[in-house]
Amino acid sequence: MASFLSGSTPLQVLLFLFIAGSFLTTQSLISTDQTVKTYIIRIDSQSKPSIFPTHFHWYTSEFVSSPLQILHTYDTVFHGFSATLSPDRAASLTDNPAVLAVIEDRRRELHTTRSPQFLGLRNQRGLWSESDYGSDVIVGVFDTGIWPERRSFSDLKIGPVPAKWKGVCQTGVKFTAKNCNKKIIGARFFSKGHEAALRAPGPIGGGINETVEFMSPRDADGHGTHTASTAAGRYAFRASMEGYAAGVAKGVAPKSRLAVYKVCWKNSGCFDSDILAAFDAAVNDGVDVISISIGGGDGISSPYYLDPIAIGSYGAVSRGVLVSSSAGNGGPNGMSVTNVAPWIVSVGAGTIDRNFPAEVILGDGRRLSGVSLYSGAPLVGKMYPIVYPGKSGILSASLCMENSLDPKLVRGKIVICDRGSSPRVAKGLVVKKAGGVGMVLANGISNGEGLVGDAHLLPACALGSDEGDAIKKYVSSGRNPTATIDFKGTILGIKPAPVVASFSGRGPNGLNPEILKPDLIAPGVNILAAWTDAVGPTGLDSDIRKTEFNIVSGTSMSCPHVSGAAALLKSAHPDWSPAAIRSALMTTASVINNVNQSMTDESTGKPSTPYDYGAGHINLDLAMDPGLVYDITNNDYINFLCGNGYGPKLIQVITRSPVSCPVRKPKPENLNYPSIAALFSTATRGVTSKTFIRTVTNVGQPKAVYRAKIESPPAKGVTVVVKPAKLAFTEAVKKRSYVVTVTADSKNLVLDNSGAVFGSISWSDGKRVVRSPIVVTQLDPL
Repeated sequence: MASFLSGSTPLQVLLFLFIAGSFLTTQSLISTDQTVKTYIIRIDSQSKPSIFPTHFHWYTSEFVSSPLQILHTYDTVFHGFSATLSPDRAASLTDNPAVLAVIEDRRRELHTTRSPQFLGLRNQRGLWSESDYGSDVIVGVFDTGIWPERRSFSDLKIGPVPAKWKGVCQTGVKFTAKNCNKKIIGARFFSKGHEAALRAPGPIGGGINETVEFMSPRDADGHGTHTASTAAGRYAFRASMEGYAAGVAKGVAPKSRLAVYKVCWKNSGCFDSDILAAFDAAVNDGVDVISISIGGGDGISSPYYLDPIAIGSYGAVSRGVLVSSSAGNGGPNGMSVTNVAPWIVSVGAGTIDRNFPAEVILGDGRRLSGVSLYSGAPLVGKMYPIVYPGKSGILSASLCMENSLDPKLVRGKIVICDRGSSPRVAKGLVVKKAGGVGMVLANGISNGEGLVGDAHLLPACALGSDEGDAIKKYVSSGRNPTATIDFKGTILGIKPAPVVASFSGRGPNGLNPEILKPDLIAPGVNILAAWTDAVGPTGLDSDIRKTEFNIVSGTSMSCPHVSGAAALLKSAHPDWSPAAIRSALMTTASVINNVNQSMTDESTGKPSTPYDYGAGHINLDLAMDPGLVYDITNNDYINFLCGNGYGPKLIQVITRSPVSCPVRKPKPENLNYPSIAALFSTATRGVTSKTFIRTVTNVGQPKAVYRAKIESPPAKGVTVVVKPAKLAFTEAVKKRSYVVTVTADSKNLVLDNSGAVFGSISWSDGKRVVRSPIVVTQLDPL
């Protein structure tokens, strides 16, 4: 240091001492103040004093004591910065008139072949051919990174990088510039918020573990590689996971370009401050679609002005970038849907017509049907003793938690484990360590009959709740109970399909019940896609297997299906807005399965409702030519926020720019959404009505006449009227509005078990059908 200072100018010396002092101050703050946290600060950018050359200079001078406290600065989808601060300092910032909001950084979770054909995509016709497979549309994937060597990311016979692209290929550990190509055109990683959280005291403290993670866009988890290849993977022949789902793997938009934004880290989640920085970068880089399979795990939605995913998404959508997000895995519980902002496409999950059945064969000859992706040595029909540790009444043993099993009890036996509290595959490892030869994973009532396959480390089969109860009863009532497991491989043509996945997040929308969420569902159960080499198919540290592809389930998997679909529509219709693309997907979605009956709910086997599937299951054969779309402008979203009672300052947290609300308060339900939710107060007696205004834009034949068909909710006391009942379009008249009046008689209104009744309105020109679900429900007054 002495030699450096002796050869430096006075200015350099002062600068060095300032930075060194700042570093020491910040490190002292982090090590001594155990309550330091990361906060996202929303700033009114127009308040910057002219004396400061940049916003960063202003932030470091006025809001923090050291530049090293600042983690990210935001200037595209959001104005402000994130920084490590004490709670007292963060609270004091709210007194500054230039500060619009202070948001504590929050940890988020990941919402963790044959599906393109199941969506209605065919090689020689339809949306694939019309969109040139999504060529030149850029899909930004916010996830755990990417394993770039996979065949799914080959750039063979792809044209040059689109001229609009302004992003970078950020290098790091085991990721060089050569890992980007004409397919993966950009890659970044965001870790500052994550690292700040890890430095703080808590359950994930200690910093990023670089023995299991890569400080680069390279994927150590597998989730990001899977979602990226689902959205836009190239054709990969002879694909399978240990022999399961063998065939050709391909993404929904095989020629779309990928921009990778690593915001999630193995074993420690994703942080809002990093996610918001990724939104800022992605919009600046020039992406067309953002795919984000991330959200809260509790089904509780924060107000939009306190939700960085909602804020970042608004900034993207307001600039023409569609944002597709997973609806969460909190189902089948009601009001478990996440990512509910009306400018986000919220995607639930359904099954496809492929399954991986297995049977548990009991000593009395009964066969219990389940699923499995086990690919090791089979049990070849040999019968083994079967035990249920839960008979002891010890909860940890019934769940097969770590160190909960007595080897004397389970050695050489098949063990029944209850689902919940720990990863499904981890339970199998616990059984294997204790000497068990196999596992039966039994659903409880909360999971119902919903099953997903897992690549277990020992012979194992998952059973639904009813079959789980049956096998436990057999074990408890029989003498010397025995069983074996028979694995059936891959079965195609499963009926019925699609079925709403048991885990898929459900409505109603807990933040704004006037907006139906999820918007729609897409394939999300047992999806084959590319995988990382960093972990085995189970993700367990002890799983040393390597696989090019893996089969995974979750709304994390359904989200990139819609992201890829949006890329295809954007390529076919480059002038369509994000709202128009979502409308095309929603109004053409199907509510009928492959046996021509109403879709059912996997958890109960009963008919599902729009609270489960939104507008229905995505059908891309029809989405390319929807006829009419429900478009939404930025001003429409602002009026929606005004209708929610947000003042100009709170709205500016979301919109960046100052706004003013209309003198007459707008109704949130009049947002031009492709669905209608009529909310009636339980305090209201007698007959009451609600009116809804919608405007459709003709994107089909210039001269067209559409007629309304109403499917009223099947409940006494509810009527639906549409005026006018006919909409005529010409070359000059491309937009038409109509009014829906829903009338309910509280005296006779009978709701179903979900607390609502459902109907629909469809507009048809004789060829196209533009369908919107209608929900009628009652709410207690506030």
